[in-house]
Amino acid sequence: MKKITPRVSTAASIKRLTAYEGEYNLYEMTVHYDYDLDALIGEVARDDQAFMDAAVAQALPGVSVKVAPPSFGCSAFCAKTDTAVLTGRNYDFKEDTSALLVRANPKNGYASIAFACLNNLGANEADTSIEKRAASLLAPFACLDGVNAMGVSIAVLTLDSEPVDQHTKAEAINTALTTRLVLDRAATTKEAVGLLGRYDMHAMSGRDYHFFINDASGDSVVVEYDLLDPAREMMVTPVREITNYYALYADQVKPNQINDAFGHGKERALAIAAILDKGAVTVDTAWAALQASSQVPNPEDITSNTQWSVLYDNTNQTAQCVQRRHWGDTFLFTLD
Repeated sequence: MKKITPRVSTAASIKRLTAYEGEYNLYEMTVHYDYDLDALIGEVARDDQAFMDAAVAQALPGVSVKVAPPSFGCSAFCAKTDTAVLTGRNYDFKEDTSALLVRANPKNGYASIAFACLNNLGANEADTSIEKRAASLLAPFACLDGVNAMGVSIAVLTLDSEPVDQHTKAEAINTALTTRLVLDRAATTKEAVGLLGRYDMHAMSGRDYHFFINDASGDSVVVEYDLLDPAREMMVTPVREITNYYALYADQVKPNQINDAFGHGKERALAIAAILDKGAVTVDTAWAALQASSQVPNPEDITSNTQWSVLYDNTNQTAQCVQRRHWGDTFLFTLD
């Protein structure tokens, strides 16, 4: 009997969970193969295509395929209820996509659940062909938000500044690696910040980004790379909610407009704050904040069009997800 390889079992684990009209749906996948995160850290992370080629070589050894680097969008917040710390996240991007829930349990790392954008992998209908199932094996390196077994959550959000590309340290990471590095190796927000501080940062796909990180204690920060500093020093700013503007320069950002390189989307952060400030936060309150900051499609705005909304429970390490503003359909995911 032919042995089933870990990559085959990973591809076979892909399941479609929704049946919405059109090709954009919610999927899940469990990663059974061993990936080598350290092999992707360093010089290879400084070049988008070289990084994707190296990731392909891990996910699909011996297969010749080209995959374009990913794009990222969005709104995020951290709030405490009486019993849990919650992280809310809208992934907003003008290009429609299916979402893939990725379960990972790496050797020498923490188990996690995270979401990847299948459009970035050319696999919106991930269960319809061998080729699309194979492309989905790259999802561990294309996750945009998630929570790990220690209750650390992270979300990537795009900015309007020039892409950071540091060259001061021996090794580099990039936007895609950051999510996986934090989920696999950080037990607290402080540890996550320390991990990122070890490396140069290379922003992928010609855009700049910041990272919203928090943990089960409610320690909530944004990691940014100072656009006014020629060295683009890494800066850490405590925040409760954030969108597509610099928390470091929040006082220079006005709502309902592009604020040059300082960013945009402050009106969404204010909408979240207005709901969270009303009183004691509950799960329903958090969902109301996600709905208030969600966005309909706008071809002129790269950070419009909410593709998924997720409420991570850092305390219990779960994720509740709604795909493409179908607010009546909520899916609960656990680490199991």
